[in-house]
Amino acid sequence: MALGVKEVLDDIAAFSRVAWPRESLRAYQAEAASEIVRAVESGGGRQFAVVFARQSGKDEMLAQLEAYLLCRYSLRGGSIVVANPTIAPQGLISKRRLLDRADTPFMGRVKSEGNVVKIGKATCSFLSASPTAQARGETATLLLACNEAQDVLAHRWDAVFDPMGASANATQVFSGTVWTSRTLLARQIAHLGEEERKDGQKRVFKVGWEEVAFHLPAYGEQVKARIAQFGRNHPFIRTEYFLEAMDAEGQLFGPARRAQMQGDHPRQRSAQPGRIYALLLDVAGAEEGVVSGEGDSPAAARNRDATALTVVEVDLTGLDDPLVMRPRYKVVDRRLWVGTAHPQLYATLTDLARNVWAARHLVVDATGVGAGLAGFLAQSLPGRVTPFVFSSQSKSQLGWDFLGLVESGRYKEYAEDGEADTGLFWTQVESCGSQVVEGPGRLLKWGVDDRATHDDLLLSAALCAVLDRLDWRPRVARGR
Repeated sequence: MALGVKEVLDDIAAFSRVAWPRESLRAYQAEAASEIVRAVESGGGRQFAVVFARQSGKDEMLAQLEAYLLCRYSLRGGSIVVANPTIAPQGLISKRRLLDRADTPFMGRVKSEGNVVKIGKATCSFLSASPTAQARGETATLLLACNEAQDVLAHRWDAVFDPMGASANATQVFSGTVWTSRTLLARQIAHLGEEERKDGQKRVFKVGWEEVAFHLPAYGEQVKARIAQFGRNHPFIRTEYFLEAMDAEGQLFGPARRAQMQGDHPRQRSAQPGRIYALLLDVAGAEEGVVSGEGDSPAAARNRDATALTVVEVDLTGLDDPLVMRPRYKVVDRRLWVGTAHPQLYATLTDLARNVWAARHLVVDATGVGAGLAGFLAQSLPGRVTPFVFSSQSKSQLGWDFLGLVESGRYKEYAEDGEADTGLFWTQVESCGSQVVEGPGRLLKWGVDDRATHDDLLLSAALCAVLDRLDWRPRVARGR
């Protein structure tokens, strides 16, 4: 058995088939790994970028590459340094994956101490690239890898990690998801692409979902379902499956998205028999010195924060679509209140929910002063109220989820009716800007900066994404 390993030790693809027959490298994984191994052997400090579609084996390839190099250099010695955006959980997951691959008779004695895995004289250290982590002092003589490089700050890498490979001019690998054009990974892809054009040596390995699906048909079916659910142009679909970088800043709802939001159904003022409705409420603070109802107009709402209500019809026919299996939502009405006291709002909203719309569900902004109103509504409408608290994280997720509804065609506005509140809504949509925050988390900051416009109607509409988290499947009564 040992002789067999020696015979294949010069070929990582062959080694993978012998050492890990059930997880052996696929062709696209082996191509990248083989080129990186050749660079390590020849020296010269070459750099590579590895970008595979989501869940297609990037981390598995890295783990096998690390294990192979540790085995190959166990007698000669050498060091690998792997940086992740965080040590927990990302660094620990990377280390555990390496230990799983090292758990084979071909590897010899494996030692694990802290953040270091050691085989013979060769070591692999896992470090955090977080801005607050103490990561200096390590040296990479074989390989210096940056995993999930889109979440590592470029200046942090340049100052702390790049020098770790300087003494041996170690090979460097940047892997991850392209995400935006401002990330460390995007910077390296652009640089290495230019180097490729100069000398013809391949440095960037990008494998989209369709190539992965050629090897794994079941994977292709799963991706097709995600595209149907979120839409081809959703940021996650674009970046993680089609490997397309997106702009880090700009208009969130450009002309194409606004066109996709527009429906052709008429506005309604009350429920129609046999239809399912839900209410979405963005809550403003009540103002003192304002006569209740005197400012309930789009003109007043342009200059003051308003409580905004969006009414949607929930179309459950989408549940029968095997690719979507989610409801569709049609906006049928909206309302605005400016300066209205919450007790009066409570009475009005309760009447709207019970008598006007027979609402199946009500999503309420429960942030700050909205918590009280949400609590009272939950008491009067038991089992039908879902509170939503805005924070940087929850608003980011709401934004991504709402984009998914829009891009998949499952959210539609009523046809233009010439009403002022309809015009104000579209003004807010067109004025909404966005910024993707650099670093881990992929936080989306979005909203309308113009204080004269606000974004209350838009936020109310976006709460539709909360409805998508509910279980809308029909409940079937079962007797004993």
